[in-house]
Amino acid sequence: MSCSDNFAACGADCCGEIDFTKTPVAELYGSNSFSNAIMKQRLPKNIFKEILAVQAGEKELSLEVAEVVAASIRDWAVEKGATHYTHWFHPLTGLTAEKHDSFISPAGDGTVIMEFSGKELIKGEPDASSFPSGGLRATFEARGYTAWDVTSPAFLKQDRTGLTLCIPTAFISYYGQALDKKVPLLKSIDALNKQAIRVLRGIGNTTSKRVYTTVGPEQEYFLVDKKFYDQRPDLILTGRTVFGVLPAKGQEMEDHYFGALKERVADFMRELNYELWKVGIPAKTQHNEVAPNQFEIAPIYTNSTAAVDGNQLVMETIRSVARRHGMEGLLHEKPFAGVNGSGKHNNWSIATDDGINLFEPGENPESNARFLLFAAAVVEAVDRYALLIRSSAATAANDFRLGANEAPPAIISIFFGGPLTEILDNIAEGKSSGKSEADTKIKIGVTSLPSLPKDVSDRNRTSPFAFTGNKFEFRMVGSSQSIATPNTYLNAAVAQVLSEFADKLEKASDKNDAIQAIIKESYAKHRKVVFNGNGYSDEWVREAERRGLPNVRNTPDALSVLIRSETIALFEAHKVFTKEEMESRYHIYLEKYAKQVNIEAGVTIDLARRYIFPAVTAFAGSLASDAAALAAIGAANVPQAKRAKKIADLSAELYDETAKLETVLTEAQGIDDPAAQAKAYFEKVRPGMDAIRSRTDALERIVAKEAWPFPGYEELLFKL
Repeated sequence: MSCSDNFAACGADCCGEIDFTKTPVAELYGSNSFSNAIMKQRLPKNIFKEILAVQAGEKELSLEVAEVVAASIRDWAVEKGATHYTHWFHPLTGLTAEKHDSFISPAGDGTVIMEFSGKELIKGEPDASSFPSGGLRATFEARGYTAWDVTSPAFLKQDRTGLTLCIPTAFISYYGQALDKKVPLLKSIDALNKQAIRVLRGIGNTTSKRVYTTVGPEQEYFLVDKKFYDQRPDLILTGRTVFGVLPAKGQEMEDHYFGALKERVADFMRELNYELWKVGIPAKTQHNEVAPNQFEIAPIYTNSTAAVDGNQLVMETIRSVARRHGMEGLLHEKPFAGVNGSGKHNNWSIATDDGINLFEPGENPESNARFLLFAAAVVEAVDRYALLIRSSAATAANDFRLGANEAPPAIISIFFGGPLTEILDNIAEGKSSGKSEADTKIKIGVTSLPSLPKDVSDRNRTSPFAFTGNKFEFRMVGSSQSIATPNTYLNAAVAQVLSEFADKLEKASDKNDAIQAIIKESYAKHRKVVFNGNGYSDEWVREAERRGLPNVRNTPDALSVLIRSETIALFEAHKVFTKEEMESRYHIYLEKYAKQVNIEAGVTIDLARRYIFPAVTAFAGSLASDAAALAAIGAANVPQAKRAKKIADLSAELYDETAKLETVLTEAQGIDDPAAQAKAYFEKVRPGMDAIRSRTDALERIVAKEAWPFPGYEELLFKL
């Protein structure tokens, strides 16, 4: 095997690659990550101590320290074979971006030396003119800055051309506004830390110095054979099939979920794991998902910034490794109609620097009181900011998925499970715990508080926000999304509630009474958002409406919350976003929605006119010729004639519906107001696409397979 065949498995000296088939995982893991463990080995002790302090938010990074780190990271990267470095960042496209610079510096005698300074490590200057800014800066003002994110390790990205040092960075404008998804995330983590520490101090914790959030995103995706993918312009251009009907078998036999892996898929997964392990991503779980050719990979949780960076790398690596195996990785939320779409479960928790998971029920009344207090804060945050949390999962692609019997509904609710809900209800209502003979009320901080088992809930797969033992699983996030925005919004919402809890605790004369009163008041007011039943049922939709819970079913409506005064006030209070930054994101996300639907509509029209209509017309003509030939020899009412007539009728409808879609698409393209334009794409363009699809799918069912211009769902979903 040569490098050009499969560089990751070749093991040849020419590409400097570890042969993962022969290298122990413990040795392989993190080999391409400039992690804290590597820094500890390569940096002077005093410099490493400085970096740890910077990571903990205790100090700012000095240029002197950066110079030492830069020299070390350069030496490490060059030893590995890297020739270039890039500041790797998360613009508002939802993808990642990079501009490569080489390490070389001419020495003046016709030779070069490999240089990388502290200034180059700390800050870069990419051209910001073509990245979305939502009006924060004029297009002709090109300057933007990238700043090193010390909380996420640098890593080496490898492809057939070699290795590139990637430095995770934040991305800001010349005037300091956030042009990316990382800056607000970092600010939201700081905000949550500040308010959580206040609450911990208010309940008697004097040892924890910092609070941080952890995330473990479960990533779903599809694999299809590349030869079939390359014959589907809709998959290439939009990530999903705008036409296509299921074969006689779909997912109804429930035989794919957790089924035995096909050898080709297992081969892909093995290489995917090794590629992720090399850059320090703790990929842990992999399995077949519900739909045919659908799969999932999940890492062990880690700090939020590293998790966000890691998930972007997971998505990128799925695609690149799939191509090496002659497949294509599909990350769209709904690439195929009629089978389950793909999501990304965002497992979110809060922990302290001294090892306390704040969502972990404890062994004693004090730890249980802390747990219940923080659990109540999440309930209140999710209820008060339900529309904001819903908006974090609002995309054109995710609209296809939310609300179907495959994903949480568009209604935000929390699942706690029976035992924990009962305890919180009893506290809110001043009732007995029911655990002792004496009919005493539950008291916080004393022994009458019932002990809480470590596993206090089942796992409700129909809930958009489920408590799963020591974390909350936000299941609404789409498979192709960056998890930065959902976590930013969630952190800010919980920070606000904790700040109000802290205000009360700091004024209280009796700690236990204050905790009891806060939990009781907060949970009693906001428990309407707690639902432990089947979130897929129609009964829940009606019950949620009775409770007054919002049910926002499309992206244009969901995004409107971003510019409400209470939303802006929340973010400004915690210095996560300015008003201008929120307004810019509102316009960017609306524009992105409109552009995505515009592309899908254009592809729909193009495929209908240039591929499907000619193919079915030719097939109908051949049927008509056969029918005429049979009629000439005395056959009457031949099936060919009936079939040709049906195809002709559907073709005429297809032609008319395509013309209608062109008209409404042109009208939508001409709307200047972003909100009105997005609404038009949702209300008029998408239904026009559906009308065309109903005709093309009906035609696919009656046109001979060899005459159909594209590979069908049978090939895409069942052939690997």
